[in-house]
Amino acid sequence: MGAFRLATFNLENLDWSPARPEAFARRAEALRPLLEAFDADVLCLQEIDAQRTHKHGARRFIALDLLLAGTRYAEFHRTTSVRPGGDAPADVHNLAILSRWPIRAGRQIYHDIVARWTWPPPRDSDGSQPEPIEIAWDRPLLYACVETPGGLLHVINLHLRAPRAVPVATARGVGSSRAQIEGQFVAALKREGQALEARLFAETLFDAEPDAKIAICGDFNADAHDAPTRILRGGRDEGEEAARALVALEARVAPERRFTVIHAGRPTLIDHILASRALTQSWRETTIFNDGLEDEVYATDPIVGSLHAPVVARFEFEA
Repeated sequence: MGAFRLATFNLENLDWSPARPEAFARRAEALRPLLEAFDADVLCLQEIDAQRTHKHGARRFIALDLLLAGTRYAEFHRTTSVRPGGDAPADVHNLAILSRWPIRAGRQIYHDIVARWTWPPPRDSDGSQPEPIEIAWDRPLLYACVETPGGLLHVINLHLRAPRAVPVATARGVGSSRAQIEGQFVAALKREGQALEARLFAETLFDAEPDAKIAICGDFNADAHDAPTRILRGGRDEGEEAARALVALEARVAPERRFTVIHAGRPTLIDHILASRALTQSWRETTIFNDGLEDEVYATDPIVGSLHAPVVARFEFEA
């Protein structure tokens, strides 16, 4: 028997500046021992910023390279996201999948299945008709097909929009209660719409291989009962699980340890690993590394480490 560990970790705006090397050094000192401790073979990362060495240079993953230097992950195979419509990383909130084993295929998914659309707001309080609002994702999804010793592993890494209101103009101004209400609705459309695209992409993997080993990992900005997680799982409301339903592996952690973020004193679970039935059969253990986690509401800048806890699932397979 052999074993492998799959992890997801939001690095909390991992950045680097040549003007502040000591700030990055403190973050690296906090993050590296954690990365080494969970000893992942396949690692999904979120919130990786990209930097330039000079004003007009192309953005590169300088901070990520510096963080991983000297660790077990430095020589891992890697696929990363780029700014939609371009060939270079975005300035903030990029995704990466790192693998001990070769990545047979990698791609990003951005409105490839679910098209952009416009939402027409209701008439405003003064009777005017606001302009339609385009519903588009904040960032892409990232996919990798990994050649593990136990067969192909399909990994989808995502970072859904946070449930914060999108700025919406109304007759009473952007800061009005109406703007806040409509902005919350638009945020929900973005978050749940991208969850739908991720789940429909997983459906294409099942169509090609009914017993596919699939994992959807990342920062869902949603707990186990929120709509995005339910869409991604694909189960049935009445409790009977469909053959293609994904299993929430983080839900198998003891209740008192089942959180990845602390928000205003309330532990919440918003980082997840969902696994197909074929992958779940080889599951052995899930660990959430949340010891010493800071409360994201009261934490002060600069953040040292991350305000998210990594989630790590261990599997066994026949070598």
